Amino acid sequence: MAAINTPYISIVSPIYLAENLVFPLVEEIKKYVITISDNYEIILVEDGSPDNSWEKIEEVCNENNKVLGIKLSRNFGQHYAICAGIRYCRGNWIIVMDCDLQDRPDQFVKLYNKTKEGFDIILAQRKIRNDSFFKIQFSKLFYKLFSYLTETEQDPTIANFGMYNKKVIDAILEMNDYIKFFPTMVQWVGFKKTKVEVLHGKRELGKSSYNIKKLTSLALNNILSFSNKPLRLTVFFGIILSGISSIVGFIQFVKYLNGKITETGFTSLILSIWFLSGVIIFLLGILGIYLGKVFENVKNRPVYIVDRITSKNSEIANTNKTC
Repeated sequence: MAAINTPYISIVSPIYLAENLVFPLVEEIKKYVITISDNYEIILVEDGSPDNSWEKIEEVCNENNKVLGIKLSRNFGQHYAICAGIRYCRGNWIIVMDCDLQDRPDQFVKLYNKTKEGFDIILAQRKIRNDSFFKIQFSKLFYKLFSYLTETEQDPTIANFGMYNKKVIDAILEMNDYIKFFPTMVQWVGFKKTKVEVLHGKRELGKSSYNIKKLTSLALNNILSFSNKPLRLTVFFGIILSGISSIVGFIQFVKYLNGKITETGFTSLILSIWFLSGVIIFLLGILGIYLGKVFENVKNRPVYIVDRITSKNSEIANTNKTC
């Protein structure tokens, strides 16, 4: 065992469409984590990738006994893969990072230095991002809307990259939410946290697996999972609509008494019916989505399934393959 003051560090990275990134990722991690501690492990979680990512993970595991490979049975999503990886962590400090090397391993020391000040969560803040204009703007819009609907402070410069005390990870693993979104789970568990400004790298190989459909689905799922404010807003909207309708109805009644209305309007009647029908269908749709989320939760299915694990390290204990 290392000296008592030497941390045991676990680095977790979800892998998807990254067959050409696996070896560079591991080499970069090894190069910089050693400046903090030689007592570390690297956990790569293959999230049902359609390319040869798993074969590359097996190769790197055969060459390095500090690397653990976890293969999920299908594509569950990035945040589910992160949750699978952190369940297998044995370190007292855990670093979570993306596999595309935009989360730069040379920033590990910046994160670790803050742990010496008593912080349990050190979040990597990317003030200057090397992403597409569309992705940056969508992220800002999502976090602004997310902050409003969840009534929490969300920072678009913060993602998954960060360093977390084991007690923080243990608290996150106790959360039984069916919808997993790692940054929000980190915010919810509390503990002493801080932000560290880091450099954000360019994506040298491949391209992001997130398209507009996946980003929209991710945003919708997380807003509905972590907030009931849309339901409260529908009540507020209904009250406002009822108030406006009452005022307009009273005005029309006064006009009728004064003889200013001699015949009813067919067009206004049809438009009113169509408008109110649309509002009703919209509100029922919101309720239906929430009920659907409740239905998913009560089925109590595992949120991910581990297909296989590979490592040369015999100390890795058998763990439940579902969560």
